[in-house]
Amino acid sequence: MNLQAAALFWQAEGRAAIVVEVSGHQGSVPRETGTRMLVGAREVLGTIGGGHLEWKAVEHARALLAGADLALEQRWPLGPALGQCCGGMVSLRYQALAASRPAEWDAPAPRFALQLYGAGHVGRAIVRLLEGIACRVQWIDEREEAFPAAPSAAHVERIHAEPVEAEVASAAPGDFYLVLTHSHDLDWRISAEILRRGDFGFLGLIGSKTKRARFRHRFEARGIDESVLARMTCPIGLPGIVGKEPEVIAVSVVAQLLVASGEARAEAPGSRQAVVAG
Repeated sequence: MNLQAAALFWQAEGRAAIVVEVSGHQGSVPRETGTRMLVGAREVLGTIGGGHLEWKAVEHARALLAGADLALEQRWPLGPALGQCCGGMVSLRYQALAASRPAEWDAPAPRFALQLYGAGHVGRAIVRLLEGIACRVQWIDEREEAFPAAPSAAHVERIHAEPVEAEVASAAPGDFYLVLTHSHDLDWRISAEILRRGDFGFLGLIGSKTKRARFRHRFEARGIDESVLARMTCPIGLPGIVGKEPEVIAVSVVAQLLVASGEARAEAPGSRQAVVAG
């Protein structure tokens, strides 16, 4: 359950809590403007970055819950006031959950949009991690029974489709793809459709170097351009993370997606990194 859903649930239950929001920031800070956390009498959901700042914020929020007449706005110079080495400035706003409107909270901008093909062990492990990350996921499998019984987060859409490769056409230019189905032939058909488009932001195909070589040979025979083939990632996962357990693979792959999305943002026209690099 994400923080917004949790806030709505707590609100419906009538649970007393304080919403702590980063209302402004300058310089290097743990979390940016718009970040929130919920502070109850015994539980804290979300984070504004941890460390001394968060400890002081939780203390202040719980004093408010206890009826203390304290400020509802704070401004913290992190270095001088709290000894945090990031050294920026953070403004915090405190509001009773009962007076807040969680349904109107702005959702964080998604880091990437992903089509994930395959609901096997690795696919499930990847989705579990992505449920805690701001992104959009279409989770696609031809086997409806392959999806877990428990519902996924709101930003994860389950799609039962056949033929699954037809779903490639519904993605937008620059979207990410992960192909990790139960069938090598199905992996090939899906990857072929993605490569024919050629406008993907990231294409990861599960498998070995041998699988990559065999698939590349078949793709070349179908006329896929070498410059497009060179952008296909297989095996998937960051180099140096060793292990075949689904959870280990998932951590490695999700880290790879985050790196790819960061690089895409840096190269986007108008980004600070792109301007500086230019």
